Amino acid sequence: MNIIVIVSDTMRWDHLGCYGNDWIRTPNIDGLARESVVFDRAYAASFPTVPNRKDVFTGRYTFTYTGWSPLEKEAVVFAPLVRQAGYVTMLVVDTPHIMRDGFYFDRGFDGWLWIRGQEGERYSTDPVEVRFPCAPEKLRNPQRTVVQYMRNTSQWRGEADHFCAQTMTAAANWLERNHTHEKFLLYVDTFDPHEPWDPPKWYVNLYDPGYEGEEVYYPVYGRWKDFMTEAELRHARALYAGEVTLVDRWIGVLLRRVEELGLMENTAIIFTTDHGFYHGEHGLIGKSIITPKVSGQAALYEEVAHIPLMIRLPDSKGGERCQALVQSPDLMPTVLELAGARTPETVQGRSLVPLVREEKPAWREIAVTSPSIVGGPVSGQRITVTSDEWALIYPGQIGEALKARPPRQRVRARLGEAPTVERLQELLGKIEPELFHLSKDPRQAKNLFDERKDIAKELHSGLVRFLEGLGTEEGVLRFWRRLE
Repeated sequence: MNIIVIVSDTMRWDHLGCYGNDWIRTPNIDGLARESVVFDRAYAASFPTVPNRKDVFTGRYTFTYTGWSPLEKEAVVFAPLVRQAGYVTMLVVDTPHIMRDGFYFDRGFDGWLWIRGQEGERYSTDPVEVRFPCAPEKLRNPQRTVVQYMRNTSQWRGEADHFCAQTMTAAANWLERNHTHEKFLLYVDTFDPHEPWDPPKWYVNLYDPGYEGEEVYYPVYGRWKDFMTEAELRHARALYAGEVTLVDRWIGVLLRRVEELGLMENTAIIFTTDHGFYHGEHGLIGKSIITPKVSGQAALYEEVAHIPLMIRLPDSKGGERCQALVQSPDLMPTVLELAGARTPETVQGRSLVPLVREEKPAWREIAVTSPSIVGGPVSGQRITVTSDEWALIYPGQIGEALKARPPRQRVRARLGEAPTVERLQELLGKIEPELFHLSKDPRQAKNLFDERKDIAKELHSGLVRFLEGLGTEEGVLRFWRRLE
């Protein structure tokens, strides 16, 4: 069968109707969900954007040995393996980070198309003067990223100029020209609804009509009350919701082209994201801590770690829900099995095809979500371990890591020659083990770590076995072996 993979960056699972949202309009993705198996317990593995794509392309939990860096030349990726199985492979992308500066994610595709100019990509040098949508101190990297973005988008004249619109249109047009190939793989990667959030005004008015204040559309990552009002936060949520609806509308254009070309009967469609975003939950806006003074990691709660995932097979019953704990590294072996390609020994994920076909195989007991742990927990890194009912957020041995690692690997701030855990927490906020009973406390409001250390120890033991099973180097694993 043909295979289409759609990745929409920073798409919160609970902002889609098919996952229970009742205030954001997503009719096209919801329609796809009705024809798909929807995974209710899908979780990111490596975090954030580039590490996630490494997981997807290699089928591995790459946070254990690498981070935000180019795709390794020796990495075994899915595109050439699918091509060896007789497929024509195409990449259509506007997510800049996996294409620019030699990151090499186009490897193995027969063709690729990069829609230029997203976020702060070096693209346009004019207009020389730009006007910020709010006070620049409320924006992340205003003089670099935001100015560059405003220059890159200065020539837009309508909705069709937005990046997700360009990307989905390009993918639809490729299908029109290439659907007669015997079989094809089309991988589509759009950066929206990642910020900057600048959908057409009428999309925003769906969710916060009449607003006349500043638009914080590329916010500083951190404690929102430090620089935003409640009205600005509410409007930021509306900006994001407008982006979600915009993405849904243009994914609908691609899906309609699939239908118009008669491809639904022989095409598998996968939809997912890399992670979510905080819109005030846990006192945060963003997905990490990036302020003018400090840059580090935040805890990965459900709003970020939990992701949407749905798979539509032409010969499977749609509208089904799956409760298995599945993760991003599972996508590569899934694509390989659908293509009839060999699965290499390097793969650590598992094909989801048996779950889609309701074969009910034995499955993993925990899902593990984490930023890179290669340098140790020196920048606020915490590993999130999720089971059927519980979530453990585990910071490792921070003090030991701070003493062991050179300054360049510590949190990007002035910690001094002998940094302390106290100084790190002063900059990033409190860092401690947290345990939540998800079935009773889905918003993760009550930390039960001290009350249920038996559960915490069980999850931690599972994490250590998991990391050992992946072959994690002891120099990395040593900071995560003890639960304190």
